[in-house]
Amino acid sequence: MHTAITIDALKVLDAIDRKGSFAGAAGELFRVPSAISYTIQKLEEDLSVSIFDRTGHKAVLTPAGRYLLDEGRSLLEAAENLAHTTRQVAQGWETRLRIGFNSLLPGDCLFKAIEEFYQLGVPVDVQIIEEVFAGAWDALQSRRVDMVVGADELSKPAGAFATKALGEVSFVFAVAANHPLADVTGPLTEADIAQFPAAVAADTSRALPAGHAGIFHQQRTLTVSNVDQKIAAQEAGLGVGWLPLSRIREQLEQGTLITKEIHDPRPPIRIHLARHSEDQGKALMWFWRRLSEDQSIRNWLQPERI
Repeated sequence: MHTAITIDALKVLDAIDRKGSFAGAAGELFRVPSAISYTIQKLEEDLSVSIFDRTGHKAVLTPAGRYLLDEGRSLLEAAENLAHTTRQVAQGWETRLRIGFNSLLPGDCLFKAIEEFYQLGVPVDVQIIEEVFAGAWDALQSRRVDMVVGADELSKPAGAFATKALGEVSFVFAVAANHPLADVTGPLTEADIAQFPAAVAADTSRALPAGHAGIFHQQRTLTVSNVDQKIAAQEAGLGVGWLPLSRIREQLEQGTLITKEIHDPRPPIRIHLARHSEDQGKALMWFWRRLSEDQSIRNWLQPERI
């Protein structure tokens, strides 16, 4: 589809406005003044509007001309960005990197790596997306994210994925300090626990089977969106359930949550970095190497008992 408005015409119009004259624009664009005049005249004819008011000694933008220039500058900026990102892609850099993280981990565990990435000065947009349980693998499989931090072994789907182990997440059964179960002596049984609602973080998987660990038959549930909300709900005494030990160290130290022994303890799960094997973008591989070598997440996962 033909359009009268071209990037070149917008560049000419922008230069005239910034330099204050057709002659000034000609000098900046290395053209003769007649070429500048012709470009504007043709643009006016094609649009059937007057871009400049020429009744005075100096050409002044009409309201239509000012509108065209203001909106056109957005197009010029977009064109420049497009040219830059095209060169960026040609050099192997993505324009955007989406990192999914398992809600078992805190989102800020990625902040240090992102800060260091920004220091490279590469204009790659970084997006962090929280996923719960099987949702981490589901997001990677469906390419809603480019890599996952904290992918578990239980819900891994079939496919060509590269993985690197980060460590293990240890779980404890936790209740609020003022919860009725807090005063029960000895290991809790299913009958003890099933009397109270289980706080559950909803699995974000869209295609893979959702997880449902730690819920007893006929036990009521309080479903929340992520592990942060699950912790808060249990701290408020609204529900009970298993929580990652590393996420609640502060609450255990302060005494707002306490751990209880269970007849059937929940084993730890091993979590990984994960990506599609064939993906080799520079930003992706930078984060892959950085997070593989960084000990901060592994140290955070250390199952130190309170």
